[in-house]
Amino acid sequence: MQSFPLEYKLLQGKKSLSSKSKLLNLSPFIDNDGLIRVGGRLKSSNYTYDKIHPILLDSSHQISKLLFKYEHIRNMHAGPQLLLATIRQTIWPIKGRHLARTTVNNCVRCKRVQGHTLFPKMGELPTQRITPDFPFNSVGIDMAGPFYIVNRKGRGAKLLKCYLCLFVCLRYKCLHLEAVSDLTKEAFIMTLERFVSRRGRPAEIFSDNGRNFVGASKQLNTYIENFSNALSDFTAQANIKFIFTPSYAPHFGGIWEAGVKSAKHHIRRVMGNSHLTFEEITTLFAQVEAILNSRPLCPLSSSPDDFLFLSPGHFLIGRPLNALPSASCDSKEPQVKRYERLEQIRQHFWSRWQNEYICELQTRTKWKSNMAALKVGDLVLLKEDSISPLCWRTGRILRLFPGPDGISRVADVNTIAGCYRRPLVRLCPLLNEEESTS
Repeated sequence: MQSFPLEYKLLQGKKSLSSKSKLLNLSPFIDNDGLIRVGGRLKSSNYTYDKIHPILLDSSHQISKLLFKYEHIRNMHAGPQLLLATIRQTIWPIKGRHLARTTVNNCVRCKRVQGHTLFPKMGELPTQRITPDFPFNSVGIDMAGPFYIVNRKGRGAKLLKCYLCLFVCLRYKCLHLEAVSDLTKEAFIMTLERFVSRRGRPAEIFSDNGRNFVGASKQLNTYIENFSNALSDFTAQANIKFIFTPSYAPHFGGIWEAGVKSAKHHIRRVMGNSHLTFEEITTLFAQVEAILNSRPLCPLSSSPDDFLFLSPGHFLIGRPLNALPSASCDSKEPQVKRYERLEQIRQHFWSRWQNEYICELQTRTKWKSNMAALKVGDLVLLKEDSISPLCWRTGRILRLFPGPDGISRVADVNTIAGCYRRPLVRLCPLLNEEESTS
């Protein structure tokens, strides 16, 4: 009487239903108990009365929702298809397939087992990626390894660990590779000093928190996090701003993660299973650096007169690092005109970078729409790679950090073990504030 008042009155008066009624194709009738049942086409079968004439219910009614929840749990968290088939043995819900999907999707235990995390829309590029400036003024840093080397040549040599420290220019993708003998604070600071002496002092350095280094050992996973205060003190004295990305968020530093992948692509194929000395692997890193700095920044143009592609090496030495030396040209132009000519050539690379490379950064390759809609107070799970989803910790959203486009990609989550700052790609929503309160 609450869900179908008009049809109930017509059926009681033994009148025909309207042609626009959503119950007309089920041939409903009222039984001796005053319930609307499905007339259907199975009267000649040998099934039970309840299966031949199931009770009609509207899926929006609270009784229907409670029945679906009960059958979902009784059938050991059945999926939408099995849940609907079980319900239809005695009850015929209108729009039951939608209610079955909703019941399964709102089940907390099923959500915990599935462990689907959020994917916010890909963010806008930071200023350091799209504004022209000198190479290595804004730098991303990452470490990879370990690589096994020998302490000396000949018999009786011992195997030692060696690591790769990668510096990447955020604007022009120029790479600088350094070999690091160990993971101590002093070794890393000396590596940073070598980089500053050769490439100049950067204004800011971006790095992750040490949780997502590729192919690293357990010590490497906690390296940056343990020495973050000491590194910040050192860089502050050198007037360098050190910026850490959120934990468990390698996509925040995709440009240096891609650099590590490209560097290891060449290093693994050249080294194979051989063990080099420290001098040999340092030379190998320098050669790989030259190859990577000679890659095209963007697709070559279709012009038949354009023989030279734009590479990171153009912003370092004016040409690709593996290019052949050009023939000498004796010029009798005055020195001032020659200087203006060199300045024009240097600015030509920057104009090409703005006209050719920047346009390639317009499209979003993934995460094209915002699939994350969290609010403060929502119940979430913290994704952890080493354990199953049923053992993930539960917490509530304490604070959201929206970006320049208004989309939040990082949140503070309050758990029983404390407050953690995590990206939304590591959070699995369970219930929003209204559902958890009810």
